[in-house]
This record gives sequence, C-alpha cells and structure tokens, in this order.
Amino acid sequence: MFTVFSVSTAFRRHIVPLAVCILCLGASGCTRQDGKDVASQFSETRPQEFFQTSVDRMATLAMRDNLDSLYLLMSKLYLRNPSEWRKSGFLDAAAAERNVREAIEQQKPLPQLGNRRDLAALSYALSPEFLGDRVGAFIYAIGSMLVTAHGGRLEFFMTDQINPTFVSNAARNIEKATWLLSQRQNANGELMLFSNEISEEGSNLSFATEFGKIVARLDLLTQMLDERYRRIGLNYAQSLLFLNFLPVQ
Repeated sequence: MFTVFSVSTAFRRHIVPLAVCILCLGASGCTRQDGKDVASQFSETRPQEFFQTSVDRMATLAMRDNLDSLYLLMSKLYLRNPSEWRKSGFLDAAAAERNVREAIEQQKPLPQLGNRRDLAALSYALSPEFLGDRVGAFIYAIGSMLVTAHGGRLEFFMTDQINPTFVSNAARNIEKATWLLSQRQNANGELMLFSNEISEEGSNLSFATEFGKIVARLDLLTQMLDERYRRIGLNYAQSLLFLNFLPVQ
C-alpha cells in the first residue's frame, strides 16, 4: 500500500507540473501566433482606411467586388459571343476588356456609345439600332450605372454620402437587365447576346449566378446604409428626448 501511494504521489508531483508547462507553452505559442496574425493584418492597412467607417469600408469592398464580377461576366460573354469584340476594332478580347475597364473606372465615355452613360447607355446597348460591340457596351453601361448610383465614386470615406435609394434602384435595374439579356432578340429572332444556356446537353446558369451576387451585395449595402442613417436620426431624437447637451469637442 505504501509503495502504491508513493508511486501515485511521485506521478502527480512530476507529471502534473510537466503537463501544466506544456499547456502554458502551447498557450503562449498560440498567443504569439495570434499576435503575428493581427500585426500582419494591421501592416496591410492603408493610411486612407483610417478615414473610413465600417460602412464606408464595406461600400468600397462591395464596389470592388461588383466591378470584378462585371469584368468576369464580360470575359464570359466575349467567349460566348466572339464576334462582338471584333466590332470594337481591337486585336483581341483582352484589349477590348481593358478598354471597357478603363472607361468605367476612369469614368470616361465609351466611343461607340457616344456620350451615353448608365441608363441611357444600357437602353441603347440592348436596342436593335446599336451595331457596335454589344458586350462591351452592355458591361460599360452597367458599370457606369453602378458608379453613378454610388455618387460617382469607387472608394468611400467619412465625408461621403451614398443614397440607399439609388443603390437599391441599381440592384433592380440589374435584375431587369439580366432578364433582357436572356430575352432580347434581333430582327431574325436570334438572341442579341448568348449568355445562360439550358439544353439537353446541360445547363449553364453562371451568368445569372454572377449577376445575382452583384444584386445581393447591393441589397446588403442598401440595408446597411438605411440602418446607419436611421441610427443617426434616432440618436439625435434621443438627445432631444432626454434633453442632453450635444458634445462640442
């Protein structure tokens, strides 16, 4: 009995502290790793981000992702409609894509659309009268509409204001444009642009899926903007209700 007790006591005396040390080392290792991750993320922060609220940052990221989705759709549309980029006068589809991207991001008119932008450009791009590069015109029209709906900016800061109604309207316009893209036909009864496909060989709904992502981001941003402005009004009403003096510094 004495021997068993001695072994048990010795076990607790040496093994338990060792286990505690291992746990502590593991915890400190995790803490150091977490610290490195935080430091790494903070080092990637750009100086201008200090002038953005969380909603501003979200709007900026949503705009970036929406434009990326548009550019992906443009590439896919050119693949399905290779005759379109040839109408633009460029040597290949990649050059035509770069031209459209620059026009959207630098807010320049697309020559084949004249001075038309956003909604006017969208209507013209899907009309029978338009004879140019319909893919480039269609993507440019939606891209310029997105920029217009966000106040003509691609990046947002504390001093900027985004009208949630315009953002919501842009989402609805994209839904309509998606439907028109799949339905609009030329004089010969052929689709003006080939996009989604449902046939016996299989289905390709990637265009509708990507457009759906853009609409979802716009709707989420609309809700965030509505809530931000609602809270501003509510906070002001609360200050009046409780007769609180407003801070001056």
